[in-house]
Amino acid sequence: MFHKILVALDNSKQSQQVFDRAVFLAKATNASLMLLHVQSAYDEYYLKPGFPGAEIYPSLYTQTSPTYMKQCEEMEKEGLEELKSLVGQAIATGVKAEFIQNQGDPGRIICNAAISWQADLIIMGRRGRAGLSELFLGSVSNYVLHHAPCAVLVVQHSAHVNISEEAQAIDRLNC
Repeated sequence: MFHKILVALDNSKQSQQVFDRAVFLAKATNASLMLLHVQSAYDEYYLKPGFPGAEIYPSLYTQTSPTYMKQCEEMEKEGLEELKSLVGQAIATGVKAEFIQNQGDPGRIICNAAISWQADLIIMGRRGRAGLSELFLGSVSNYVLHHAPCAVLVVQHSAHVNISEEAQAIDRLNC
């Protein structure tokens, strides 16, 4: 069924649901996981370096730039620590897992990682952007659905996840 599952994670609360589903599916199909976190300027959790008037007051930019770089390094470090923790959790359940972290356009990086790692499936969440928000900021899940080289599972945010129903569905598929 699936041998290599790419799991796209961000800093949202929904990432834990995406991770849990990925581990569950990997265990059920004896697949390996590649956890991917993309730091993006489009991410609402990512810090923005620009500020109004930077071109008028260049000395302000030189004063704030080192602070911004330090914050970026901290965010990168935190992302790597979170990925290491999740890999440890997956391995503890008997699932082979590794991770990568990258910076840039999330949709493109997810699709490129799926190609280079030869993933059979991408599992990711969605933020539920619609209307003008989706028009201007885009939808990573929509991009991946249309450009991915493999199957894509988009996990909808839900307050209650019923893993036993998923287990029954997978058992029916394996028969």
